[in-house]
Amino acid sequence: MEKIATSIITVGSLLLFLFWFRYVCLLVLKARPARDYAIAAAAANQLSFPDVQAILQNRAVADLEQLRHQLDRDFALLTYVLAHVASPPAGIAAIEKRILEIDYRLMRLWCGISARFSCAAARRALAEMSIVVAHFANSLGERGAGVAVLS
Repeated sequence: MEKIATSIITVGSLLLFLFWFRYVCLLVLKARPARDYAIAAAAANQLSFPDVQAILQNRAVADLEQLRHQLDRDFALLTYVLAHVASPPAGIAAIEKRILEIDYRLMRLWCGISARFSCAAARRALAEMSIVVAHFANSLGERGAGVAVLS
């Protein structure tokens, strides 16, 4: 009986943690900054997430694997720049950045899994991945490092 109770508590705690994690991710991604630097950072650094977002919003037929590769490139570039070029975040901003990095990787995994059985679920995962990339591009622009990092 004790093992059953421990298992139920463990599974319940895990589910509550997952619910909290998703809630925090969505809350951070829904917050709108006073000024959005994401598009300027995308133009200065030749990022493709605005194009991916436009394709996903228009529900155009697209190669989801290609869109994922474009977002992966943008994500890798932005996380590198945010860690090495721009002043690194501290405190709550550092925790927020780490949570969004984990969310991106989980959505990338879900996109790969769900693409096999549901194109709509894969598109939703790609949409969230693009929002995370846009959030990081905005963070780069806010720090003043968003101007032509790659040029």
